[in-house]
Amino acid sequence: MTLEEAKALIRDIPDFPHPGILFRDLTLLLAVPAATEVVLAALEAWARPLAPTLVAAIEARGFIFGGALAARLGVGFAPIRKPGKLPFETYEESYGLEYGTDRLQIHRDAAPAGSRVVVVDDLLATGGTAAAAARLVERCGGEVAGFGFVVELTALDGRRALEGRRVESLIRF
Repeated sequence: MTLEEAKALIRDIPDFPHPGILFRDLTLLLAVPAATEVVLAALEAWARPLAPTLVAAIEARGFIFGGALAARLGVGFAPIRKPGKLPFETYEESYGLEYGTDRLQIHRDAAPAGSRVVVVDDLLATGGTAAAAARLVERCGGEVAGFGFVVELTALDGRRALEGRRVESLIRF
């Protein structure tokens, strides 16, 4: 299986979660073990040279890839979640979406000083979510070594929000 073949498993869902939004659904890709493997192998090949000590992933689909990547790299995992989902003291950041605003939280001790963190999510759109995740990691004391995404929607120019940082996307639309 190649990344191009994995890309063919991503389906378009128009008007989800709001009218005018074209959602890129990765559930078919996840249902095919060879497709998931090619994505994880590519993320690992990108992340390993960055020498991360931690993978932070963004709720919810980012957890699928981030948790598996952390296990492959033999490093820790830090969840970045929507408000009210983490039981300990948190930092919180707001960010913009294509269709509004939202907030993310991280445990205050999730990425301590000296940690090298790769931030993983399923999709890079406007970059607001990833930029908020970076601010959270840095507020904890960690250093963001790079961002890894399975899919990038290039027309939305999300890389601009992450300018000056390492960004890897495997599949582009």
